[in-house]
Amino acid sequence: MSGRWLTTSQVGIYMKSRKEGQIQVVSAAKSGVSERSGRAIEKGQRIDPGTKDRTWRTRLDPFVAVWSSELAPMLQRSPSLSALTLLEHLQSTHGGESFPDSLLRTLQRRVKQWGHQDGPACEVMFRQAHAPGYFGLSDFTELKGIEVTIGGKALSHLLYHFRVMYSGWSYMKVILGGESYAALAEGLQNALWLLGGAPKEHRTDSLSAAFKNLSASAKDDQTKQYHDFCSHYGMTPSRNNRGVSHENGGIESPHGHLKRRIKQAFLLRDSYDFDSVEDYQCWIEQITHQHNRRNAKAVDIEKLALQALPIYKTADYTVLPAKVSSTSTIQVRASLYTVPSRLVGANLQVNLYHDRLCCYLGGTLVAKLHRVYGQGKKRRASNIDYRHVIDSLIKKPMAFFSSQLRDELLPNAQYRQIWHTISSVLSAREASRLMVGLLHLAAKANCESALGEQVAQTLLSGAIPSLTELKQFWGIAAPKPYPVLDVTQHTLESYNHLIPVARESSYAIC
Repeated sequence: MSGRWLTTSQVGIYMKSRKEGQIQVVSAAKSGVSERSGRAIEKGQRIDPGTKDRTWRTRLDPFVAVWSSELAPMLQRSPSLSALTLLEHLQSTHGGESFPDSLLRTLQRRVKQWGHQDGPACEVMFRQAHAPGYFGLSDFTELKGIEVTIGGKALSHLLYHFRVMYSGWSYMKVILGGESYAALAEGLQNALWLLGGAPKEHRTDSLSAAFKNLSASAKDDQTKQYHDFCSHYGMTPSRNNRGVSHENGGIESPHGHLKRRIKQAFLLRDSYDFDSVEDYQCWIEQITHQHNRRNAKAVDIEKLALQALPIYKTADYTVLPAKVSSTSTIQVRASLYTVPSRLVGANLQVNLYHDRLCCYLGGTLVAKLHRVYGQGKKRRASNIDYRHVIDSLIKKPMAFFSSQLRDELLPNAQYRQIWHTISSVLSAREASRLMVGLLHLAAKANCESALGEQVAQTLLSGAIPSLTELKQFWGIAAPKPYPVLDVTQHTLESYNHLIPVARESSYAIC
């Protein structure tokens, strides 16, 4: 390059490139100078001393008449006013000809400059220094734009995410339903035992599962369950201020990192379908394990600083009482569940998890049920299993016809189609007897899916299936008929020989 001095443009391009993190060679090439000249620029040399910063305007200010008198006072009163709002105000008061839409970009620059020079102070973020083993965070998130299916059926779920701040060690759990205490407790407890220790403080946002959200100053704002849980592990519970999400940024931002990993892993897997929720959970744990391996050294340091785990786990479920009604059902959190009919009248203790119900009679587990949730505004849901009541229903099959739970007693869409078909060609009594017989056979022979397919094919051929033939096919013997007895009626005189001879005359029957 010839000449002694560099232009202001060259210096500006070079310094901008350096601020962006480029090395001297790259920055010099971008600005069209040598690397030596670049070093001179950084030392304050090779700049024309006659070059002065321009302080004059090259064109007239279109807002000179209204800035100090109108716009600046408006911004002082309401700093959040946008340039578009101010321009539309000027157009309505001074006319569109004086302030056309083409001035919007100019006004935006002017408002931005005012904000930096005369605007209110901005909120400043203070990055925190985190000690190993001190801080753990929990939150719930969801995979947007992805539909995970289990056996071809869409799975409505959340992901619980736990993270320790120092090392970034993470754990994720698939959660069915909402942000409940059972989901928080089970996910957090699993994470702590997998990590091998507990942090000194546990932070969440204002989860209703953990806080009553009465007020920021209420000392008893924590739910008793959550307080007892944290006490069991020696953790101090805390939360960020309501509505201030960046205070929980230690886990909000890592949500995105892990979810991007999950989405990338889905692309490699080339399928969003799993055989079961357990398979999906195992797959998620593999993804988080790969993520944790990248922070292995920091994780080892963190583990040394964690509190030791207690000898035993604590309750990560909600305990509810439930009395089994005469319909062999229990009501739990606005949802209806059937239980085995032998439990009618019993008082059960229900351990409510996010995905299941464990029902105890005394200390004995008598039923384990899949938890169901209402969809949308419909809070009520039902989990009806015909196997629980079929022994009673087979004795009175006509009860099926008008039962309030008739559609729920049919296990799937195929059986509902079977009922629709046979009820349209048979009488109510015959259709009910056949349908209940099919359900009874499906329960006893454990052949629900195959039997449904077999009956559906028979109906497609235009024939009505024979329950007797189906029982024989599936090896269910028909009940033995009662024997026919030939009873001879004795005459009254024939009983006289039973009377003692000595007293025959007085007791003889005439």
